[in-house]
Amino acid sequence: MNIGLLLYGGLDVVTGGTIYDRRLVDYLEAQGEQVQVISLRWKNYPFWLADNLSSKLAEQLLNLEVDLLIQDELCHPSLFMLNQRIKPRLKYPVISLTHHLRSSEEHPGWALWLYRAVERSYLRSVDGFIFNSQTTRATVEAFRSPLPPHVVARPGGDRLGAALSEAHIQSRARRQGPLRVVFLGSVTRRKQPHLLLEACAKLPPGLLEVTIIGSQDAEPGYASRVGRMAARLAGNTVVTMQGALELDSLVAALRSQDILVVPSTYEGFGIVYNEGMAMGLPAIGAQRGAAHETIRHGENGFLIEPGDSGALADHLHTLAADRSLLLKMSLSARRVYQTGPTWQEMGRSVHKFLHENSKS
Repeated sequence: MNIGLLLYGGLDVVTGGTIYDRRLVDYLEAQGEQVQVISLRWKNYPFWLADNLSSKLAEQLLNLEVDLLIQDELCHPSLFMLNQRIKPRLKYPVISLTHHLRSSEEHPGWALWLYRAVERSYLRSVDGFIFNSQTTRATVEAFRSPLPPHVVARPGGDRLGAALSEAHIQSRARRQGPLRVVFLGSVTRRKQPHLLLEACAKLPPGLLEVTIIGSQDAEPGYASRVGRMAARLAGNTVVTMQGALELDSLVAALRSQDILVVPSTYEGFGIVYNEGMAMGLPAIGAQRGAAHETIRHGENGFLIEPGDSGALADHLHTLAADRSLLLKMSLSARRVYQTGPTWQEMGRSVHKFLHENSKS
């Protein structure tokens, strides 16, 4: 089977979406399928909208020799009209790989109206869907019901290797000193690392040590703001900003932490929570989005209202003061990881779906 994958940029940027896309490509190629990656340039939103008028892009898609085309839904602004325009002449079905909707994020009212209109048009232009979570499936169904053929294929959590041993987790939880808190993800407004620093400012000095791991390139102005906040906390909390790490260094860093905090305003799934739980890290995330599909409040982490730094501070204080509770939640996190899907299982599920819905 010949499969096309259309996305912005390439597969080398480390985000949850590109990790999923990369793992899917690796699985498909390992099964003997041919995967052709069609990369569109990163631009800003108005220029993406202009892609719909591009005769060059239209001809490129019409001339693809594939049995089906997977479009990363992130590319919807470049395709919402174009798909409709060329659909009568396409020789293959179009499947949308949907991680989460732009219109599920927080935006000013006028922008949200535009994003919803554009996204609705795109979602109605495709022949099927690959969803990363039940939450994403339900969100899309609100735009298009009934849904065409689709599959929910949850991401794996085993990119970092085998789960950390119970003995290591027990030893770590008994360790004296500050609670070690890690944020893992791109330093962006949606991921909300500043909320963690706001919570630190509400807590007694020396209670926490915070490590922020992730690229600072996506929103450099916001990343600079987070850096300034970290510097102002110097007398209260030690904050280390490490940037993005290679896989081996990331595993080593996570093994030394006690809890993962990624209080994003919205996650379509949140691979980071699953990967943290492989290292026995309870997670704190926001109630909005799909974090609840991994985080069981009070068992392997906590869910807070988006933007609630007070509740975040309270949960951190509780775990810093009660290391037996920390251990209980850490072991629960490990068990949740062990019962979750692997990347192989994700790939197998999608592969079966693609065969059932290709032109071949």
